[in-house]
Amino acid sequence: MSGPKRILYICLGFFFVALGALGTVVPLLPTTVFLLLAAYFFARSDERALNWLLTNRVLGEYIRNYRDGRGMTLFHKVFTISLLWASILGSIIFLVDNNWVRLLLAVIASGVTIHLVSLPTCCPEGAPPHKPERAGEAD
Repeated sequence: MSGPKRILYICLGFFFVALGALGTVVPLLPTTVFLLLAAYFFARSDERALNWLLTNRVLGEYIRNYRDGRGMTLFHKVFTISLLWASILGSIIFLVDNNWVRLLLAVIASGVTIHLVSLPTCCPEGAPPHKPERAGEAD
């Protein structure tokens, strides 16, 4: 690919990287979806940018875990759900006056929580997988 379409794809890739990075700290803004979109556009326009994204020590893990079907680390799940509910409850209590909007925010946060909990929980990259011990088993 060359020309204006390549430049557009590169710009879209970096735009979605920025949104994904923002999503790591802003609840209800999805991180993985935006990073997957960035990877899609980089894969079709700039191999160096794709390699940078996939090997990035912070953002690359999201894509690798999702692509490999590993889901999220327990830390990321707890952090994301805690931040989600802190911001939703803050909005419900201090910012929103309409009860229907409050209910809608609570329903959305519940749906996101269910989705996050249903994702597989994986170990951080490089950590040995945790195998729960069963009653009666000896090493």
